[in-house]
Amino acid sequence: MMPFAFATSTEIRFGRGEALRAVPELASWGRLMVVHGAGALARGGSVARAIEALRPALPVAISEEPELAVIEAWVARAREAGIEAVVAIGGGAVIDAGKALAALIPAPSGALRHLEVVGEGRPLEAAPLPFAAIPTTAGTGEVTRNAVIQVASARRKVSLRDARMLPRLAVVDPGLTDGCPRGVTLASGLDAITQVIEPFVSTRANPLTDALCRDAIPRGLLALRRLMEAEDPGARDEMAFVSLCGGLALANAGLGVVHGLAGPLGGLSGAAHGAICGALLVPGLAMNAARAATDRLTQVKAMIASCHPGGLDAWARAQGLRGLDALGITEEMREMAAEMAATSSSMKANPVALSREDLLALMEGAR
Repeated sequence: MMPFAFATSTEIRFGRGEALRAVPELASWGRLMVVHGAGALARGGSVARAIEALRPALPVAISEEPELAVIEAWVARAREAGIEAVVAIGGGAVIDAGKALAALIPAPSGALRHLEVVGEGRPLEAAPLPFAAIPTTAGTGEVTRNAVIQVASARRKVSLRDARMLPRLAVVDPGLTDGCPRGVTLASGLDAITQVIEPFVSTRANPLTDALCRDAIPRGLLALRRLMEAEDPGARDEMAFVSLCGGLALANAGLGVVHGLAGPLGGLSGAAHGAICGALLVPGLAMNAARAATDRLTQVKAMIASCHPGGLDAWARAQGLRGLDALGITEEMREMAAEMAATSSSMKANPVALSREDLLALMEGAR
């Protein structure tokens, strides 16, 4: 057996009610910045209010995927306020923003020194602030070591990455995902499923990530199918667990071509990350299998067929998943994304090298 390493959050808590039970501990961390979604906070609002009742916090509302200028402005506010720890309660954009803020508030040199692709990609010079992640959707990356940031000037989404960015505490409370809108459930659920499939077929897979992914792939496929039929607390629990498995796996085994393209396409178009991943998943698997029919890809194909005999892509489109055209992704954007993907960290673990022509053909199949 080849040597391998496995890193994750200092502590993970899973279960209904765990978010509120964690509040006293979070309030003990000091002056808090609480990052949350914009609007009424239907999911997660009770947690934010419970924290505020114990210790006044600096609230940060995130309405879209975090942009570098917005992050830098909040870093300045946090330093003025003497923030000592960060809690993020929300979907993927909120978790990314909170993780980035916790990392950059103590950073003396600014974000560009540490951002991949558009910056220098250097490790953080100072340890991040204590960070807690409390997701309210699937596929949020609550146990990963990177944050995805939109850089408007470069029209790209890039990662801020450091091993010390793993949260001190990740609280996965499936109750916070109850009642999530159907479209968000579908897109984030397909993203979560992608995040257990890509590490499983990755060139960096190891026995621990295999154990997580092999069980989670069919569980996620079946749970998402149930949630498209009716609101189902048991299926919400399953999807929250699958999402957690995906975060654990991708942080240690990497991703692949779906995420390698989703980052550039999202940066160019502004389309939601989960929706892009959902559109690319089946064409991505098909392209990988056409170039290298590995046993792992064969296993995944069989898992999908057992849950969706009529095809996953056809089922997802019938549930309302939009293709790249409907997401506003043009031919020019696809051409640019095929070039940009060459520098994507996600592509490094894809099971086979894909050419620019392969990537363009893949995206053509996702229109």
